[in-house]
Amino acid sequence: ARARTVGELLAPTAPFDKKCGRENWTVAFAPDGSYLAWSQGHRIVKLVPWAQCLNNFLLHGTKNGANAASTRLLRQSSEGSQKNKPCEHIIDCGDIVWSLAFGSSVPEKQSRCVNIEWHRFKFGQEQLLLATGLNNGRIKIWDVYTGKLLLNLMDHTEVVRDLTFAPDGSLILVSASRDKTLRVWDLKDDGNMMKVLRGHPNWVYGCAFSPDSSILCSVGAGKAVFLWDMDKYSMLRKLEGHHNDVVACEFSPDGALLATASYDTRVYVWDPHIGVILREFGHLFPAPTPIFAGGANDRWVRSVSFSHDGLHVASLADDKMVRFWRIDEEYPVQVAPLNNGLCCTFSTDGSVLAAGQDGSVYFWATPSHVSSLQHLCRMAIRRVMPTSQVKNLPIPCKVLEFLCYQI
Repeated sequence: ARARTVGELLAPTAPFDKKCGRENWTVAFAPDGSYLAWSQGHRIVKLVPWAQCLNNFLLHGTKNGANAASTRLLRQSSEGSQKNKPCEHIIDCGDIVWSLAFGSSVPEKQSRCVNIEWHRFKFGQEQLLLATGLNNGRIKIWDVYTGKLLLNLMDHTEVVRDLTFAPDGSLILVSASRDKTLRVWDLKDDGNMMKVLRGHPNWVYGCAFSPDSSILCSVGAGKAVFLWDMDKYSMLRKLEGHHNDVVACEFSPDGALLATASYDTRVYVWDPHIGVILREFGHLFPAPTPIFAGGANDRWVRSVSFSHDGLHVASLADDKMVRFWRIDEEYPVQVAPLNNGLCCTFSTDGSVLAAGQDGSVYFWATPSHVSSLQHLCRMAIRRVMPTSQVKNLPIPCKVLEFLCYQI
């Protein structure tokens, strides 16, 4: 089935614009759904209120209009009592932007630093930050509401390929770089770098926190998929199965599953707690043998994203297609065409998928599906229990099977 288009945000073009440098490497939604940000190429990041985008799509009837979920989100956003009314910003980051991440602060969450009274910045409940990872190894932190630069983090020696904030509101930021390291920053401590995570033998392409912020997944060149314990800053395990560079990763909303995308033409869905592959989504048929999967092909998977419902995964590959998968089905449930796509992510409520291409962003409605009772039960229990604890519950075997994601 063809995915339904919601709308598009096109980057302005000038006669002197060259195609090189216009790549959109990253697109992100704010945790509260208030903002959308993407890299337009040529150092520029565009920040727009997401409700305003949806409103424009509805008003102008862009290709079938917006879906019901989008309308609902628009209504919620307009009703929200937000102190700072969202407004559009264009940010010049001073260098090519490779990565973006939104971070919000929760005041009751204690910072991990000691000298609390010496902070230059006081992060209140209304604070919303945007981190931008640059070509020169710097990370710039911006105030989303004002568009002002707050911090300039300098320690990486190569491109900052990905950024992710801890979901717990602690404003802990992790950066992944081509200098083969991950670095952990505490923005509540004026951006103090707390730890360097070493272990990747080659470039690090991406990183993602588990929903409870306890585990970090990092992926990179050389088939690498690493899991880190973020309380001890130590490596938990290495997941093995890919046959080429792994470029993107994301946890499911309940933390029970992990999706990884690779140049080997596959997306794997893992149980990260036991290191087992539960599902393989192939983008080339027949699937390439390991020796061919390790080389160049026209099906490199560039990006993967888990939907809010925990049931759908989106992938974007070099064969000019966006695919929507269900975690319990072998083939895509919907597809859409997209040339030169490099990144994709679901909106905060999961109703829309955004994908970046040549400085522009395109949007599709997520396939609608009523979750089964089994899936809802899994999501409920897996939010609080890893695989090992679920298997040790004193309940009948059939109930255990019902609650576990199976191969």
